[in-house]
Order: sequence, then structure tokens, then C-alpha cells
Amino acid sequence: MEKEAVAKLKYLRISPRKVKIVLDLIRNRDVAAARAILAQTPKAASGPVLKTLNSAVANAEANHEMDPDKLYVAECYVCPGPILKRIRPVSKGRAYRINKRTSHVTIVVKED
Repeated sequence: MEKEAVAKLKYLRISPRKVKIVLDLIRNRDVAAARAILAQTPKAASGPVLKTLNSAVANAEANHEMDPDKLYVAECYVCPGPILKRIRPVSKGRAYRINKRTSHVTIVVKED
């Protein structure tokens, strides 16, 4: 059976749609390439995703005795978290809804 290590980031205050763009860049890449891509990507989600990837690699090394040089990103996906609903006042006493979306990010690494 193939071993895998998982890291989850919950309640990230970035929209899932924006996080998905960053995750699509690193899916099925080896960890070194994924780290390089995330370090050079000018998106707000790249920092938290990089920390989650590093956490998954640390979990693989510490909990499953995997070699960190042979790891690759097997799965990475984002699910929507709870939505913070806010109100913006507009003309004539009306109120427009502002949805501040959150994300749950999951990264799974496996050994080659």
C-alpha cells in the first residue's frame, strides 16, 4: 500500500476560486518544483499554500518515515468554508450584501 501524508488548512480568508488557481499550478509536481512555483507566484494564496505544503512534507517525514526528496503532490484541492456575511450601506437606506468567503485547503503528498 502506498503511504501518503496529509496537511489541511482550514478557514483561510481567501475565496476558494482564487486558491484553486494556485493549487492547479502545483498539482502532480514534485515537492521541490512546487515550492519553487509557489515562491515565485504573485498571488495572495501562494504563501498559505506554501506553508501547508511544508507541513505536509514535515508530516510525511516525521509520521510516515518517507524520504522528502522523493515526495510529490498527489492531491490538492480546496473546499468552501463558512461565508462571513457583511452589509454595505448604499443610497436610499438600502443595504447590499457582501460575502467574505473562506476556504479549506487540503494537500496530500505521496512517495514516488
